[in-house]
Amino acid sequence: MDTAEEIIVGYDGSAAAVPAVRWAARQAAQRNCRLHLVHSTLWPAITHDLGPVPGVEGSGLRRAAEDILTEGVARVHDAVPGLAVKTTLSYGWPAEHLRTLSSGAALLVLGTRGAGGFMGLLIGSVSLELAATADCPVAVIRGGENLGGPVVVGVDVDDWELPLRHACNLAALAGAALRVVHVRKKHWIPRPNPDAAVSTQDQAEPRVQALLDTAARSAHETIPDLDLQIRSPIGTSIPGSILAEAQDASIIVVGTKGRGLVRGTIGSAAHAVLHHASCPVLVVRRPNPELR
Repeated sequence: MDTAEEIIVGYDGSAAAVPAVRWAARQAAQRNCRLHLVHSTLWPAITHDLGPVPGVEGSGLRRAAEDILTEGVARVHDAVPGLAVKTTLSYGWPAEHLRTLSSGAALLVLGTRGAGGFMGLLIGSVSLELAATADCPVAVIRGGENLGGPVVVGVDVDDWELPLRHACNLAALAGAALRVVHVRKKHWIPRPNPDAAVSTQDQAEPRVQALLDTAARSAHETIPDLDLQIRSPIGTSIPGSILAEAQDASIIVVGTKGRGLVRGTIGSAAHAVLHHASCPVLVVRRPNPELR
């Protein structure tokens, strides 16, 4: 592992950010790379008076932001004692700073509220924005972790190599099984014999079978001793079928080409998985030069 790589985690001091810090710390230890803890504050955009209140020791907005960083480091060491941590306190919109830092990083890790502190309802947009624009994979971490569960990766016929590679690495690092899921879309077409229709649909199309065989070979070439599970459910909803296959997962890996309706957004399937998964989600996107 390249020790020059680093994992970046945004921390805003909220309860939702704590699982992200712990998960990022474990990943940094497993990968033998540095952890970079970042806190962004928007107070300078509202007031220039960041200093202490006269006569009140340890007060002031700047000191409060520094205390959040100190608390974040303590959370890291609760998860992985002795782990090396770099800290950055930035001023401004969190997504801008984290996106800049993501260039060359191994991972960017966020809680479900993203990173940014007191902005409340706006925070959810930070994770979505960075999933669509960061220069590295983005992990969004929820509190409900199943550490012994499989790594689940959704694969599409068009673009599966990159998410599969990241899923293989996660499974190998955790010593977990890898569950490869390709959803065959069910079309609601009336048929004279429903039983025959089910048995016909249950046979994977040659193109789908070729995809699954190729993905299996690629996974074993990446990690030879991997415990590999191949699933190809039929469903009307791709994200719904992936989530159904991931009820016991430790993390879900999804790829995206960033084909959302709005420039700089992720596609609908990755968006739905992010919103509805009960476990962490890693979004792997091929960087789009037009978004830089």
